[in-house]
Amino acid sequence: MKNRLPVPTRLATTAVAVLAMFGALAATPAAAADETQGNWMVRLRATYLDMADKSDPIGGVGPSDLITVNNKWIPELDVTYFFTPHIATELVLTVPQKQDVYLGGSKIGTFSHLPPSLLVQYHFLPEGTFRPYVGAGVNVTRIWGANLAGNTLSLDRWSVGPILQIGMDYKLTKNWFLNADIKKTWISTDVKAAGVKLSNASLDPWLFSMGVGYRF
Repeated sequence: MKNRLPVPTRLATTAVAVLAMFGALAATPAAAADETQGNWMVRLRATYLDMADKSDPIGGVGPSDLITVNNKWIPELDVTYFFTPHIATELVLTVPQKQDVYLGGSKIGTFSHLPPSLLVQYHFLPEGTFRPYVGAGVNVTRIWGANLAGNTLSLDRWSVGPILQIGMDYKLTKNWFLNADIKKTWISTDVKAAGVKLSNASLDPWLFSMGVGYRF
């Protein structure tokens, strides 16, 4: 039986292939100019949340003392406003998410979180068929409902950190676009027992996304 690549590696490979395909399409002659476009764009994406899972060990130095959080697919809704053809801001939203928490590979509970982000973007080819962009901003994650090790462990309620982004839109019609997007954000929380810090769990996920967008 052939060995399968890990999910994050397969997703990264797919994203690179999509970039290459869009790049080849971008090499074809483009329309002279777009019709007048609106300033708003809404995208709906399917996003794979791939946790980095870096934590300080609890009570020791081995793998059995490390906290990890599961990877998962989540829905993503993004609202973008273009101040100029090149400069835009994007609000990244999802529904509240529930994550499983493991200690040394054994599940010890769950927590819920809501991780909206706000980014400023630069769009390189705002009138092209292929429209790459980069972005940077801030992620604010609200954490609640932690039920860990029989409620003997707790998590910080808030995490604030940077987020970076690279992506591309491919024009299908005047208003509709295909989208591929990769984001890296830094999310961390202290793990405590009776108010005493035991560990810091740095989730620091990669977000691999594909979806569609509508500009108006």
